Amino acid sequence: MAMPMSGWDTAGAVLLVLWALAMWTAVGVLAYADRGPVRPWVHRGALVVIGFGVLGQLGHVQEHLAQVAYWLGHPNAPAWMTPWGSGLAAGLQMVLPGRPTFGMELLHLTGNFLFLAGLAGVMVITRRARSTRTRRWARMGVWMQGLHGLEHLVLTLSVAFGAPRAIGLSTFFGLVDPGPGLTTYRVWWHFGANVAGSVVFGLALYHLWRERRQIRAGFVLRPAPALTARAA
Repeated sequence: MAMPMSGWDTAGAVLLVLWALAMWTAVGVLAYADRGPVRPWVHRGALVVIGFGVLGQLGHVQEHLAQVAYWLGHPNAPAWMTPWGSGLAAGLQMVLPGRPTFGMELLHLTGNFLFLAGLAGVMVITRRARSTRTRRWARMGVWMQGLHGLEHLVLTLSVAFGAPRAIGLSTFFGLVDPGPGLTTYRVWWHFGANVAGSVVFGLALYHLWRERRQIRAGFVLRPAPALTARAA
């Protein structure tokens, strides 16, 4: 059944996609710029990307928290989404209106890409401080969230290409019929993955604050050495 859609849903969906595209464009530009000489603006830009990544993950993880809270009260009911999540999914559904659940899958894929962009921002800002704990936690987060994002990509593409239901680790590869069992597994699977990823991201941010001076030092322009006077 098609989800009802309003103009606000469409606008929100478009803005969400543009947000994700802008984040990854910024990550690419910053990573490329940091390959050359020291550029202090890369540090500031990476902080902005990280900040928006935090905002994106706060919105994303609250959706999973709400889904688990609903499941605790209705363990045998179909999967549920918050009103704002349902609205954004309805707006994204317009991309492929003939593929049920595509909007919902694309919404979670976009949310995961926002989260991953924030972690990538931490990797960019620590490129010149490779021995820091910040970078170690960020690297762990990129691997974890990269695999989680790959799962959501597979789920989204399977629906986009016409599979009767999403196919992935969190759906038993589409081999289990929809029902309370499958809903329970998927709700808790994604909840656990997002909470674990959020904890790792939080630890990376904690160490980013503690090691901020060391990390910032890598972006300080050094004065050019004075030219020695020629011998008479």
